Amino acid sequence: MGRRLNDSDFGRFALFALFLIGAISCSAVYLFLTVFVRPDSESLPSVEDEGPKEEQCCRGVEHLELWGDAVKWGSQFVLNSSEECCMACKRMCNGDGGPCLCNSWVYCGDREACGSRFGECWLKKQQDALNPDRRDSGDLVMWTSGLVFRKGEEIVGMETDHGILRVKLLPECAPNSVFYILELLALPHCVGCQIHRAENRGNFWDSKGNHIKRTSYGPPFALIQGTLGSHGSIFKDIPKEHCPTIRRGSVAWVGSGPEFFISLADHKEWKNPYTVFGYVLSEDMEILEKISQLSTKSEIWNSIKISILENPVSLRFRRMNTKS
Repeated sequence: MGRRLNDSDFGRFALFALFLIGAISCSAVYLFLTVFVRPDSESLPSVEDEGPKEEQCCRGVEHLELWGDAVKWGSQFVLNSSEECCMACKRMCNGDGGPCLCNSWVYCGDREACGSRFGECWLKKQQDALNPDRRDSGDLVMWTSGLVFRKGEEIVGMETDHGILRVKLLPECAPNSVFYILELLALPHCVGCQIHRAENRGNFWDSKGNHIKRTSYGPPFALIQGTLGSHGSIFKDIPKEHCPTIRRGSVAWVGSGPEFFISLADHKEWKNPYTVFGYVLSEDMEILEKISQLSTKSEIWNSIKISILENPVSLRFRRMNTKS
C-alpha cells in the first residue's frame, strides 16, 4: 500500500506544481510575443530618416549593345539569364565609394538570334558611366545591356531656380527610364523641361508624408508634376518598369512619360501603377515644399480640381559627381 502524504510532502508537491505552471506560462507568453506580436510601426525608421531601402532589381535594356573595355569576356563567361549577368557586374562594384571594376554589362539572351553566343555575359568598364558608349540599338540587336553605378555616381541634379534637387537614380530597377535621363543629362539645356503643377500636403499629410487618419486624400494631392520632354528631341514612350508603392520623394512617370511627378507624401492608396525611376534625397525635400507653396490657379482635369503654377519652374539636369 502506498504511503499517505503527510503535510510536508504535500507542501513540496504544491511548490513543484506552482513552479511548473509558472514555467509553462512564461514559455507560452514568449511564444506568443515572438510569433504573433509585430513591432509597432511607429518605431520603424521612416523614409525621411533613412530613405527608401535598396531595391532588389537587376535589369537591363533589351535590344541595346553597350561598347567599352571588356573586363570579362563573354565567350568564356556563359550564364543563364541577364539578371545573373547584372549581378556578376554588381559584385565587381563593391559600393564602398571606390571605382567599379565593372560598370556595364551586355548579355545575349535570345536563343534564336544569339545562336552559339546564347548566354554570353560581357562585363565592361565604361570610361564615363553617365555617358555610356553605345554601339548599336534597335529591334534587330540581340543584346541586352545595363549599367551599374558606384556609390554616389547614381545621384544627379535636377536644377531649378529654387535650388538643386539631388535625385538618386535606379538604373538596375528602371533602366529604360535612367537611360533617357542620361540623354537629358548630356544636353546643355533641357528646353521645355519644367514643373507646371504644384499641390502641397494640405491638412491631409504630415511633414514626413504620413497620411493623417480620418482625412481625405486630396485635393490637394501632395505632389509636384511636370514634363521632361525636351523640345527638338523625339520622345519614345517608356515601358512600364519598376512600380513600387509611391513614397515621399518618389520620382515617377505619369503613364509612359514624358509627364512625371515627385510625391510630397506616401500614397499607398494609389496602389502600384507608376514607374519609379528615382528618389529625391530627403535633405532636398524642402525645395519641393517651397515650390508647392508658389502661386497657382485652379483647373479641372477629368472632373478633378488641380493646381497649376502661374509661372512654371524650368528644369535641367546636371552632374553632381565628377569623380572618375
